[in-house]
Amino acid sequence: MILSTTLDITTTAWALALTAAFVIGISKAGIKGIAIINVTLMALAFGAKESTGLIVPLLVVGDAFAVIYYNRHAQWKYIVAFLPWMILGIFIGTAIGKDLPETTFKISMSVIILGTVIMMYWWDRKKSKNVPTHWAFAGFIGTMAGITTMIGNLAGAFSNIYFLAMRLPKNEFIGTAAWLFFIVNIFKLPFHIFIWKTITPETLMINLKLVPGIVLGIIVGVRLVKIIKEQFYRKMILILTAIGAFLILFR
Repeated sequence: MILSTTLDITTTAWALALTAAFVIGISKAGIKGIAIINVTLMALAFGAKESTGLIVPLLVVGDAFAVIYYNRHAQWKYIVAFLPWMILGIFIGTAIGKDLPETTFKISMSVIILGTVIMMYWWDRKKSKNVPTHWAFAGFIGTMAGITTMIGNLAGAFSNIYFLAMRLPKNEFIGTAAWLFFIVNIFKLPFHIFIWKTITPETLMINLKLVPGIVLGIIVGVRLVKIIKEQFYRKMILILTAIGAFLILFR
């Protein structure tokens, strides 16, 4: 059990958690690449391991709103290609998550993300319209996304790289990611409830009180997405993903 009662939570912890919920809402509305911020805030409020179970139900709520709003833009062929590998990664992450040294995890993930972002930037610079078609690309990125979503709720960086590589337009990017993570985060719930025991009735009560922060973030995020131009959106995602990799390394 993470907390005996919500009364034990300090005002500072509530403020951090509400800010994290707001960031989740903005992220799910389409401002991708900022998930590391909500993960960091929740870890500061409740502790690194404990916060993973608190975040997942909030992500499901945010995903539900995103699926409803962006449903018509989802491209299922990319979900079908990516999802099985991500599920494989979740099983791997569940098995190794309890004993994996945090330093090893952070360094490895940051190096992989930054290396792939540099590769994506190089593709954009040479104006290539080709997309990776070999199964190994989806396999590697998808498996890494599954491992990182289970251990630290940080799969966004890898899914961003995959969907950018597929050159999805802004709304299709958001709609496809919304359905992918709605499925994945629901799939993760039993692992947190029955294996890691990081989701309890007490954590769900905390989640309930944080939902307004998600709703407000969704409203703000949707408005921001509407005013962001297509080409700038792609560059913004690459930059935020790279910043996120550095934050993972130093948080």
